[in-house]
Amino acid sequence: MSATRPHHVGFDAGAWHDVTRALVPGHPNWPGDTPFALAVTASKADGDSVNVMALDTSTHTGTHLDAPYHYTETGARLDGVPLTDLLGPCLVLDVRDPEAEAAIPATAAVAALERIAPSGPPPRVLLRTGQNDVWDTFPTAFRALSVELVAALAQRGVRLIGTDAPSVDAFTSKDLPVHAAFAAHGLWIVEGLALATIAEGHYELICLPLRLPTADASPVRALLRPLA
Repeated sequence: MSATRPHHVGFDAGAWHDVTRALVPGHPNWPGDTPFALAVTASKADGDSVNVMALDTSTHTGTHLDAPYHYTETGARLDGVPLTDLLGPCLVLDVRDPEAEAAIPATAAVAALERIAPSGPPPRVLLRTGQNDVWDTFPTAFRALSVELVAALAQRGVRLIGTDAPSVDAFTSKDLPVHAAFAAHGLWIVEGLALATIAEGHYELICLPLRLPTADASPVRALLRPLA
């Protein structure tokens, strides 16, 4: 955060934007992943003393954080992701291009950076690629990131890159070169954000996973607050 930007204290619910996809029965998952489900296991209507539900889902459901173990056998699991990298100043970049289908090039992100953060980005950058905030079906056509984009942001000190797309790699990718670039540069991945109404600019980010120490990933609750 720059010296001229105020530090905000306290929690004002009206100042925060929830950029987390709502998890409801039928929420589309990556094909083959465990679908999201909530099942009633105890019910006051049936005479039980409380209502209780069981949760069943993939660790990559909706808005989620990938730990490196997800894409490299020797990578850190969720307890190896520092919470300090998931909290703090953040930049949202609008890289939408309705005429482009290829992966987002580094030039697009760098141009956006130079437009709204000429002195350099904070350690967290979120990319608005044009996905809707609600998926009726799982999107197989979306704009992935490029290896060059990951390298360019890493060179500028970025530690976390988030996207509104379901993956940083293309849907048909098998060797996952962009995931490999994240591993090579030591950056964290957040996928499936809900950014359709979020304008470019400087924000404060809260993006916390469940405390699942040995997991390969976790759903997160992601919040943004504009910084004046």
